[in-house]
Amino acid sequence: MRNRVLKVNPADNVLVALTNLAKGESIDFGGEQFVVQDAIPAKHKFFTKNMETGDEVKMYGVLVGKAQNFIPRGGLMTTSNIKHAADPYEYRGVEYKWTAPDVSKFAKRTFNGYHRSDGRVGTANYWLFIPTVFCENRNLDVIREAMHNELGYAVTDKYKHFTHHLLEAHQSGQDLEQVDLSPTNGHIAARPFKNIDGIKFLNHQGGCGGTRQDAAILGKLLASYADHPNVGGITVMSLGCQNLQVQDFLNELKQRNPSFDKPLYIFEQQQSQSEEQLISQAIRKTFSGLVEINKQTREASTLDQLCVGVKCGGSDGFSGISANPAVGYCSDLLAALGAKILLAEFPELCGAEQELIDRAVDEQTARKFIHLMKSYDAIAHSVGSGFHMNPSPGNIKDGLITDAIKSAGAAKKGGNSPVVDVLDYTERATKPGLSLVCTPGNDVEATTGKAASGATLILFTTGLGTPTGNPVCPTIKVSTNSALTKRMGDIIDIDTGAIIEGEKTIEEMGEEILEYCIKAASGEVIPKAVLLNQDDFIPWKRGVSL
Repeated sequence: MRNRVLKVNPADNVLVALTNLAKGESIDFGGEQFVVQDAIPAKHKFFTKNMETGDEVKMYGVLVGKAQNFIPRGGLMTTSNIKHAADPYEYRGVEYKWTAPDVSKFAKRTFNGYHRSDGRVGTANYWLFIPTVFCENRNLDVIREAMHNELGYAVTDKYKHFTHHLLEAHQSGQDLEQVDLSPTNGHIAARPFKNIDGIKFLNHQGGCGGTRQDAAILGKLLASYADHPNVGGITVMSLGCQNLQVQDFLNELKQRNPSFDKPLYIFEQQQSQSEEQLISQAIRKTFSGLVEINKQTREASTLDQLCVGVKCGGSDGFSGISANPAVGYCSDLLAALGAKILLAEFPELCGAEQELIDRAVDEQTARKFIHLMKSYDAIAHSVGSGFHMNPSPGNIKDGLITDAIKSAGAAKKGGNSPVVDVLDYTERATKPGLSLVCTPGNDVEATTGKAASGATLILFTTGLGTPTGNPVCPTIKVSTNSALTKRMGDIIDIDTGAIIEGEKTIEEMGEEILEYCIKAASGEVIPKAVLLNQDDFIPWKRGVSL
């Protein structure tokens, strides 16, 4: 029989309900009996002792809040009876010791990726369209419509056919509710370029207006995407008069990678004869580039060439006890194999700072993390916000009552390996092992930032469900619970609900996740977000975003 409650850490004074608990129900756990004082929904917590005003609430072994009033033993944790609290943090010079997991079964494994001239290996081969300014978004949309449909990368054909059938039904006086949306209604064109995984478009709202600093950050971000291992060639569309000049972009690209040698085509609208000439020339030149990069083929590579970002979004009360720890074990396996792991979302590390600082390989790395965290939080406080305001209504409804609870669970995605580096936004990951990347917690801003630092796969855990993807980095969705997988199976790739059910261990699921990563990196399986062309891209302006 499955356990009905769980204590995450022996030091905790709360228990997590793994299933709905009725008011007045008696629960046996750890040799003690608890009478539930309120109805406790699954994923929520109740207290193991009477709590007085000001008492510290512990979960994951750390401070996550303080009681705001008396709470009886067995009482439900709510936003009314506790408020966020987290311990202060500092550099303590701790000598961190880590026992790596056994990776013998993966030691000789390989994946089939695209080898770039600078030694990096991509898990996909994309052609990328980059606008230097929002004024070019419309032209990108026109080119997308033309090239996606004709070259077999569109996923909207079935909806076009569906709309056509609705129009026919309306014109003939039929009941619109009887019109069927069926995959057979749509025709998917064959892809003539077998070694090109997609043509991607980085539409954005920047490049002009705002501050010059905004344009400079955008230039670094766009350069990082052009230089990404999953990108085989690039077409740049510029207006001409914008803040982010083409030369600024090229300077950032050269600084990032002096040996950059991918096909790169630049078109400036204010130098063109007409819109038709601009777009037709961009399509013609890009088509020639597609012919060239289609000559590249997948080749075997060792697993140390993987760079995996770990992310959570639409999190729930199970995130920190199923999907995140399972991804964390996968992260530890990858670290032991010499791969790179990227843990970001700095607002969602609030309360977990001290553990990460103590895991830093040296004082410089620890100090950089402290500086970025405190600077970021200070900016948030300067406008009347703060990291404590990160949890969304959906998070709270499903058991993440304070930011420290959310953060302590979110940090589990990074496993337990040493922190080898701390990267500011758009800085490239170069060291094997776990790096911390400064990004917001916002799903798309965070995934955008992980790809900028070089992630070639992203493991994205979710308890509530979210379709988030990325234009150049295949994003793998990992569900915290089986009910979500059944309900939204069209966006979920891996289900860790078996951990909650007591059917699998965290370690077993972690190994399954790594197996899926190897297949996805080889193009043997296509994550759902990729199949749906869920190409989300939001640049961060370094303002307040939680």
